[in-house]
Amino acid sequence: MEGLLEQFDPLNARQFYIAVKRLADSLSYGTDRSPFLGSGLEFFQSRPYQEGDPIKSIDWRVTARTGKLFIKEYETPKRLPCYLLIDTSASMMVSSTPKSKYALALHIAGGLAFACLERVSPVGVLGVGETDFRVHPSLSKDQVMQWLVRLRRHRYDEQTTLGQRVAEFSPSLKNRALIIVLSDLHDPRAIPALKQLSQIHDTVVIQFRDPAEVGLRGAGLMRAQEAETGSDFVTHGRQSCLDQEQVDFQLKRGGIDHLLIETDEPFVPRLRQFFSARDILSRGSR
Repeated sequence: MEGLLEQFDPLNARQFYIAVKRLADSLSYGTDRSPFLGSGLEFFQSRPYQEGDPIKSIDWRVTARTGKLFIKEYETPKRLPCYLLIDTSASMMVSSTPKSKYALALHIAGGLAFACLERVSPVGVLGVGETDFRVHPSLSKDQVMQWLVRLRRHRYDEQTTLGQRVAEFSPSLKNRALIIVLSDLHDPRAIPALKQLSQIHDTVVIQFRDPAEVGLRGAGLMRAQEAETGSDFVTHGRQSCLDQEQVDFQLKRGGIDHLLIETDEPFVPRLRQFFSARDILSRGSR
């Protein structure tokens, strides 16, 4: 078993730490101290306008209905705990580019963890491969580095347990939380479980895709083997094994924010724009 363990990234510990911190700084740049990774302020009630109240706080719906100015009031900002669900299964190790899906997922997980800590949001981790890996939420930067170092070593024979782990994990959460899933979504049970999770918790899915999964152009029919189950299937060079349109539709229907990251394309600007947009939308909908 020990022989199956590999380190996915040629970067040494110091280089990896610098790369993760650089990503965290990029995600945090230009934002205020509000938890932009979460859903922001919680609406409490509307009340009549008083002289000196900010115009931007006017509740236009109530104002239009009553003909009198009303102001939205919010509860004190809450720091949602953040759970990172990291897929450690075999299909995440697929790599036709310099970095595998798993390498990018762990890099992004580290950046998100440090960005959350900057906003005093505790961070926990759950592995969604076969290995039982769980870290309870804390505000410790040292703890983040410890689990990042542990997860830099992986195996090539794990099956995905994303759907099962999500179904088991959800009932254990006593309070509302921010759940960020980092996976290639190869588990057919994952999306139904995630849709149920999103009914209570703020749920985000960051999906990873390697160019090889889209197919080799002009390759014709070919026989392949699924990395995690070992089962054979037949595909062709213009077809993806995963119905991406259906994935997009189902996640959107479940109210889940979704970002697809291709391993051969720059991801930092898109990642920052994605989370910044979530903050703007969540504030604008209140």
